[in-house]
Amino acid sequence: MSGYGKSMSGAEGDDNAFSAGHPARPGGGTAAGGATGGHDHDHGHGLDGHATATGKHRKKLVLVLCITAAVFLVQVVGAIISSSLALLADAGHMLTDATGVLIALIASSLAALPATSKRTYGLMRVEVLAALANGIILGVICVVIFVEAIRRFGTEVEIQSGPMLVAAIIGAVANLVSLLILQSGQKESLNIRGAYLEVLGDLIGSIAVIIAGVVILLTGWNVVDQLASIAIAVLIAPRAYSLLRDVVRVLLEATPKNVDLDLAREHLLAVPGVIHVHDLHAWTITSGVNAMSAHVVIDEEDLDARSYHQILDELHACLAEHFDTEHCTLQLEPRRHSAHENELHD
Repeated sequence: MSGYGKSMSGAEGDDNAFSAGHPARPGGGTAAGGATGGHDHDHGHGLDGHATATGKHRKKLVLVLCITAAVFLVQVVGAIISSSLALLADAGHMLTDATGVLIALIASSLAALPATSKRTYGLMRVEVLAALANGIILGVICVVIFVEAIRRFGTEVEIQSGPMLVAAIIGAVANLVSLLILQSGQKESLNIRGAYLEVLGDLIGSIAVIIAGVVILLTGWNVVDQLASIAIAVLIAPRAYSLLRDVVRVLLEATPKNVDLDLAREHLLAVPGVIHVHDLHAWTITSGVNAMSAHVVIDEEDLDARSYHQILDELHACLAEHFDTEHCTLQLEPRRHSAHENELHD
């Protein structure tokens, strides 16, 4: 058993790592992070010194946290002065953003701690738990806003549209800046994506508050404030669901979205000497860190012609370069031994 490590030749995308006729990388292009073909016989596990996806964007998260915390204070003061539930709801959402980003930062620090004999993946999965907490907080905020908006119907609350508009405009500008900061990292990390979605919702919420403030200023219809609050709650709900759904996929160790397991099996079977692949598993340890394991049955006659190392090198190079999975554990089995294996599934 081993994990894919360095390139055999040191050249990116070295086709010499694969046998003639080996399928190309699905979708074309090169492996994420510059993964290359080959092996150099360095059977590392692909996790040593691995920076999690959230850790790569730590500075961006810190900057967004500072912006969000500052705007939260501005909106709370504005909500108190204006008596606007919509602005208070937006402030509550900003608090959720700040809390979520803080959790993500703490989690990324814990995830960078080294593995131990008791925690063989270290604390990488903490990032996923942080995203879970973030999604739950989003859901709770959504319910609280909706309930308070319903409670206010039928009551007369005087809304001061001036302070409401000023605070909402400041929030919208800040959210737009935060979105631009997080945009490049939101496809790599669940936590970055969670923060990005929250800020996006905040931007839309701030726009809703601005519209409500303008309507109240021009018409005096204070009920618009409650309607804007409900609209913000409706915007939050699907984002909370989306984040929780992705977190559950990771916790249930479902096959990563970017890995086609059937196609991976075809690629492994394309390596000369491989006659069967069973108990093939793929899962996500944390955002940006996939893992894969499999039992690979080989023909003893071909093993004599091609060395054990050549077959293993090509298998690992294939999974690393074509499926962006550097942490692989492969058990090579001679055909005669396959009868002793208790296959759980294909």
